[in-house]
Amino acid sequence: MRVMKFNHCLTQDAAANHSDNKVWKWHIQDPASQRLTWNKPPKSVLVIKKIRDANLLQPFKELCIFLTEVKNMIVYVEMKVLEDPAISADENFGAITKKFCTFREDLDDISNRVDFIICLGGDGTLLYASSLFQDSVPPVMAFHLGSLGFLTPFKFDTYQSQVTQVIEGNAAIVLRSRLKVRVLKENWEKKAKVDEKGVILTNGDVEGSRKAAQYQVLNEVVVDRGPSSYLSNVDLFLDGHLITTVQGDGVIVSTPTGSTAYAVAAGASMIHPNVPAIMITPICPHSLSFRPIVVPAGVELKIMLSRDARNTAWVSFDGRKRQEICHGDSITITTSCFPVPSICFRDPVNDWFESLAECLHWNVRKKQNYLSSEDEEF
Repeated sequence: MRVMKFNHCLTQDAAANHSDNKVWKWHIQDPASQRLTWNKPPKSVLVIKKIRDANLLQPFKELCIFLTEVKNMIVYVEMKVLEDPAISADENFGAITKKFCTFREDLDDISNRVDFIICLGGDGTLLYASSLFQDSVPPVMAFHLGSLGFLTPFKFDTYQSQVTQVIEGNAAIVLRSRLKVRVLKENWEKKAKVDEKGVILTNGDVEGSRKAAQYQVLNEVVVDRGPSSYLSNVDLFLDGHLITTVQGDGVIVSTPTGSTAYAVAAGASMIHPNVPAIMITPICPHSLSFRPIVVPAGVELKIMLSRDARNTAWVSFDGRKRQEICHGDSITITTSCFPVPSICFRDPVNDWFESLAECLHWNVRKKQNYLSSEDEEF
């Protein structure tokens, strides 16, 4: 059973002098001071490994042996990881795998069994870990063993001391907000007819009932034109009010964490994950004035096909669960109550700027030469 708390809050102090006047002082806590503390020592850990990556076999085995034999922890591993021939054929490692607790995605609920998560891979591994938990998420420790590694601050070389520090509760943490997304689809008895270009020919007969699905999204929701050669044409509502119609390749609705992913490639600003916000970024808009915008985290966004849209749209959630959006369907997005507690290597501020420099080469430029007093004369 996971029992932990995160030391983060917005505090207020009322200082009263000898008179009846009160002076309110507001203090916003420094993001770098957020810490992970355990009420009880963690006993179970979920190890997530990128599937069928030969480079991760040895780190995965070393970590699992360390957790089970040295730390005496209950290790959860996804069944498809152990079905990898490179692991199942290893007789020496077989004695360790027998101690594992296994599960299958979408079949087994482990939300209340895991104290924290260790990811081995790249940023996609962390996104996958987030998708496994649709409510509360255990703290996540991500090792950089993939390609980019913007969200994976830990190096595997010193994993034993780093994991030990996390188990002892000596770790900084950043709460990465997620998006709660609800897709409401018309349950058509007769599907819409669409030609080879994606143009809607008829909406068919409406059966009357509607199908709903809900997702927790860490990076972004992407609505695009799919295979159609026409512009996407979707209406964007904020708290029930139509604010604009997106005409272009699509639109990205991202968290601050997702602002450094697809959104930044589409021209958005980069937002620190501690900032409570939602970013809306158009993809190749057919308008010179359509710039990315940032809205408060508490608003509710709704995306629907415009009535005069020539084609359907497609939506994906952190690059997964891609599906078609037709007339009458709606996508409702707001900030989730269940963030992803991401364990920091140092602290949220330093880790973020380190990732900007190392992964995105932010503001990398050859320095201007020093101008001497003699040069100034010319």
